[in-house]
Amino acid sequence: MSAAPYRRPPTAQEAVLAELRRAIASGELKPGQPIAQAPLAERLGVSRVPVREALKILQGEGQVEYQPHHGYSVTRLDLDDLREAYRIRQLLETEAVRIAVPRFGPEEVAALAQAAREVDNAGDHEDYATMAAANRRFHFLLVEGAGLPRLTHLVRILWDATDVYRSFYYADAANRHRVRAEHAGIVQAVADGDLEAVVRQLDAHRRHAIDEITGAMSVEGARQT
Repeated sequence: MSAAPYRRPPTAQEAVLAELRRAIASGELKPGQPIAQAPLAERLGVSRVPVREALKILQGEGQVEYQPHHGYSVTRLDLDDLREAYRIRQLLETEAVRIAVPRFGPEEVAALAQAAREVDNAGDHEDYATMAAANRRFHFLLVEGAGLPRLTHLVRILWDATDVYRSFYYADAANRHRVRAEHAGIVQAVADGDLEAVVRQLDAHRRHAIDEITGAMSVEGARQT
């Protein structure tokens, strides 16, 4: 009888980091919302040290920000920052895709299709944190396929900085349906080896997302004034 593979339990810092990422991706923690360290540590059954360490990691990623005498809060971007991040993503991801897609074979296409199914399944259950994680896997299969680690790192920074806004997009059923259709089109274009179609569909995919997110941000901003 073979022993089950050993899996090291997460450290307290890793557990806190995972919980904060989930809360941000799901929209439970919203842009601009303060993060109270003591209640979070008590709820998770840890000291404040791993909470502080996890927050510093997220600060480095741009997902939270720190202000003296005020503490940590979820990063709030203005519309110009968000549009700039998506524009730079378009430039970098297009370069990656032009290198990656011609290299893709049946195995890579199957992995992309599987990631798309995971996005759909999470969306069907309105599990936005899982949907965001699966969506990231889908897109980074295309980015990482280029084999350019520095480019991948830059794209990851841009994704990290805008993760908090994806819950705005996923919360709308019409947007979840659009994601399903657009991912299916991207997978088919990759399977067909139609590079220009992949680029066009990714451009449209990002454009729809930024349009909806900026609209939701405008509504949210109006509510707060």
